[in-house]
Amino acid sequence: MKAPAFWSNPPENIGLKAHLLRPLSCLYTYLTAKRVKKPGYQAQVPVICIGNINAGGTGKTPTVIALAEYLTRQGITPHIVSRGYGGSEQGPVRVDERKHTAAQVGDEPLLISAFAPVWVAKKRVEGVKAAEQAGAKVIILDDAHQNPSVQKDLCVVVVDAKRGFGNGCVIPSGPLREPIEAGMKRGDILLSIGSQNDQNRFAKTWARYINIPHLQAHLAPLQTGMDWKNTRVIAFAGIGHPEKFYQTLSELGADIIEKVSLGDHQAFAPSLLKRLEYEAQNKNAQLVTTEKDAARLPRSFRQNVLALPVRLELKDLSLFEQKLKELGL
Repeated sequence: MKAPAFWSNPPENIGLKAHLLRPLSCLYTYLTAKRVKKPGYQAQVPVICIGNINAGGTGKTPTVIALAEYLTRQGITPHIVSRGYGGSEQGPVRVDERKHTAAQVGDEPLLISAFAPVWVAKKRVEGVKAAEQAGAKVIILDDAHQNPSVQKDLCVVVVDAKRGFGNGCVIPSGPLREPIEAGMKRGDILLSIGSQNDQNRFAKTWARYINIPHLQAHLAPLQTGMDWKNTRVIAFAGIGHPEKFYQTLSELGADIIEKVSLGDHQAFAPSLLKRLEYEAQNKNAQLVTTEKDAARLPRSFRQNVLALPVRLELKDLSLFEQKLKELGL
């Protein structure tokens, strides 16, 4: 579902619609605050939460992958626990990219499983217990900042630097799952992701709300040897903000002749795939999508599509490393 346009209004001018919806936002805020106060399960190993305050995509998946790769380089293989998205598996199920499909376990868990063991569970506490039983030394919770079922030892709040916190209001008046102050209070690190210009604007707008350590990062295309310059492409994406994907392709020099934006996590209907294939052949263009979208494609169709992988690059690792050392990692 596309977010209402007024969610993107500046915080000093949220608009009439946001004002009218304030009573519902107050109720949403109250229910969230009541829920997060519940005591959670205390795991026997460190638990790191990668979450956000905003509804929708902020860059959590690249952050989870970056953390998993960092820990693996330190000789510690993390186990990742996710709820999945729209999958039929109740869990806890360990994701097997050779056996499972995105429809069963979700596209993000399927993608992340290439980097570390991933558990999908409708109840995250059951996923955490399964990971512990499997010998996990550290657990990464994917998107669980508002989920109190498991106690967290380190909480990283991820935000898109370009969009910031929208108009600063809680659903349905704005894009936030909870007020900024409440989300920050339970956070240990704020990680904003975006270009330096976006980072500067984010700091200017939101610095007064940030009372926890703030790290900056950006997403960079993974060097695969592919020369995108002047390559005719049809780009399609079903992620939270597909325009970021298109911008990256353009910056690499690709000639985007058509953009097809889908809903976040949208399944690929056979009719859509046929249309994409026809358009690519008719216009002599290469089909290109994101890694997450590629995970949802039928295996028989993937050979027709190139995926553009991106990786998170932190501006300064020192604070992050310090926090992990405090956890004994």
